[in-house]
Amino acid sequence: MTDLPLLSLYIHIPWCVQKCPYCDFNSHALKGEVPHDDYVQHLLRDLEQDLPLTGGRPVSTVFIGGGTPSLLSSAAMQTLMDGVRARLPLAADAEITMEANPGTVEADRFSAYQRAGINRISIGVQSFSTEKLTRLGRIHGPEEAVRAARLAAGLGLRSVNLDLMHGLPNQSLTEALDDLRQAIALDPPHLSWYQLTIEPNTLFASRPPRLPDDDDLWDIFEQGDRLLRAAGYEQYETSAYAKPGYRCEHNLNYWRFGDYLGIGCGAHGKLTQPDGEIVRTTKTRHPRGFMQGHYLDKRHSVAAADKPFEYFMNRFRLLEAAPRAEFSRLTGLNESVIRPPINAALAAGYLTETTSHWQITEKGKLFLNSLLELFLAD
Repeated sequence: MTDLPLLSLYIHIPWCVQKCPYCDFNSHALKGEVPHDDYVQHLLRDLEQDLPLTGGRPVSTVFIGGGTPSLLSSAAMQTLMDGVRARLPLAADAEITMEANPGTVEADRFSAYQRAGINRISIGVQSFSTEKLTRLGRIHGPEEAVRAARLAAGLGLRSVNLDLMHGLPNQSLTEALDDLRQAIALDPPHLSWYQLTIEPNTLFASRPPRLPDDDDLWDIFEQGDRLLRAAGYEQYETSAYAKPGYRCEHNLNYWRFGDYLGIGCGAHGKLTQPDGEIVRTTKTRHPRGFMQGHYLDKRHSVAAADKPFEYFMNRFRLLEAAPRAEFSRLTGLNESVIRPPINAALAAGYLTETTSHWQITEKGKLFLNSLLELFLAD
């Protein structure tokens, strides 16, 4: 029997004021008012339908993402969190994160969200340059971003994260580092610093902007990484930095191949059953269908042959060493099934191995796709 991993809950709020040209998340530009109360009732019914998959486990982390979750009224957020607590055992020290946009001036509602149980806020700053924010289709300015960050910091929350992007259209090394310095000056406990990539089915994909070349991107990363380390941040995942003790527990659970319930439009779930079966769920993407009560779009069991790739695709995003015993514990498979790809990864210099752990190397980080391909099912 497989040990059941930690359980998280992801809640998706699908609306935005407007769709950003780089965004491939399931988000929908708002036409009219957010149906606050109706949507929350559908979220809670969606949760009820998934409860049999949880095995009665307590939820250790909650993440409310979007879209723009901070478009949800504080009263609706209170109803949502009360409803979640009434249906699921929440761990006493559960980390409860909500994404927020500086430009929708929900900064004023932060304290009401805190009363509803939110103890970590993640603010989508992206850049402190007015010109770059306009190019990214963001509706806030630098001053609003600074105000929101300071307001969140003043609430005494468990943690605050700032989301920042680099490798923006026509961005120079100086501009990228200036953005990062301004973020560091706000002293958030956690910084997500990630490179803009052009995703299919986005406006940027149909009309690609000119992005920095690979050499410039490397310079930005190398010098930015140095700035972050000098300011006391530790990189623990491909694009996540935190002060000691402030890593995002929710994301750690994803990358450690933990379980998560996904409720709301387009949300994904991964739930291990007592017999070792791993069930993946996908919810209906469009709010119209979802709010007609058609919550589940797809559900499938992960084939044994696909488990190694799924496990390592998550695990090797983290820079910490991976306990070898964890592979069997979380997949139900014997380590012997992955011995050939592990040996190939060791020979290529992508990994090191001890009696207890695997550690991804600097080369492995650079050639992550090549490393992961070794674990693909034939």
